[in-house]
Amino acid sequence: MINIQRNSNKLIIVVHEIYGLNQHMMKVCESLSEIGFDVICPNLLENEAPFDYSIEVAAYRNFMENIGFINARNKIKHIIQEIKHQYEKVFIVGFSVGATVAWLCSEESEIDGIISCLWFELEVI
Repeated sequence: MINIQRNSNKLIIVVHEIYGLNQHMMKVCESLSEIGFDVICPNLLENEAPFDYSIEVAAYRNFMENIGFINARNKIKHIIQEIKHQYEKVFIVGFSVGATVAWLCSEESEIDGIISCLWFELEVI
């Protein structure tokens, strides 16, 4: 899990793509924290090493066979329930399959907004 605390009253839960907690997800989380958010990115794959982009088919198969959208949604909902009381605002940013997971969480009353994306780069000026 990536967990960056800035003592903010706003939280962004980042839902990673099929590859897991790779350098791209770390960069996204760091960029969001630099503009004042607390950031949590749970490891839905529950393994230590992320998949390489070169093995997309294996990464997708792993996600679908071992995690799935409903299980991933339930993990995110559990996190929301445990930490919502600590924040005024909670947002979800999802990437690729994480975008679908974010969408599946969109009806939760504790969520203040979601962003579903395929790619993300933030430059702080």
